[in-house]
Amino acid sequence: MQQRSNSTSRRYRCVMVLLLILAAVIVFGDHVCLPEFSSIISRVHPEPRLHVPLVIENRDVNENGIPDALDFAAGARREVERRTRYDAAYCAGGYPPEGRGACTDVVWRAFREAGYDLKRMVDEDIRKAPAAYGATGRRPDPNIDFRRVKNLVVFFGRHGRELATEVIPGDSDNLAKWQPGDIVVFGPTWEHIGIVSESRLPDGVPLVINNAGPCASESDCLLSWPSGITHHFRFTGEE
Repeated sequence: MQQRSNSTSRRYRCVMVLLLILAAVIVFGDHVCLPEFSSIISRVHPEPRLHVPLVIENRDVNENGIPDALDFAAGARREVERRTRYDAAYCAGGYPPEGRGACTDVVWRAFREAGYDLKRMVDEDIRKAPAAYGATGRRPDPNIDFRRVKNLVVFFGRHGRELATEVIPGDSDNLAKWQPGDIVVFGPTWEHIGIVSESRLPDGVPLVINNAGPCASESDCLLSWPSGITHHFRFTGEE
């Protein structure tokens, strides 16, 4: 019964967010990054705050004194701070210009913050195991392969741990499985990918840093995204 109540409350907040977004469109047009409203509204919650322990590995590739997982979250958040506009255009050389990008660009830029070259790693993995990547393995295109959700699913499946996809608001044991720097993937028909934030709602559900347009945002989309969660990864670098 409590879970149903939480679900109803979440749906109500989503409706309110949509109404605010509609009002912003009418008033501001395309001069405002609307997902920021969702981020603000998602933090407004009447329930007591649930404590969820921080459980991350101490791996620190760039040796900056910050664990990779927190660097991933910080790197993703820089996309929000830059107000990166959504742009999924094909780019010669692979990388879109700074200030532009899609959901997958949040991921490689997050990894860049921690000292990883995700494009190089994905390209090398496709060459090493082309059969694992299906059509991409038969006709690789380094200009775009690392920016496709389906390829990142294969890569993180091969070089990370696949974790639970269930999210239970208010359940600290369940929510402890969702840690900052994790990668979450949503399936068709609204295929999407994002980085789990260290920020949480009072019910313990983490926010997600992503870019679904018009610009990058840190928002409460883990349970409100139109498509269900299909994958939840934690990068380990192991095969």
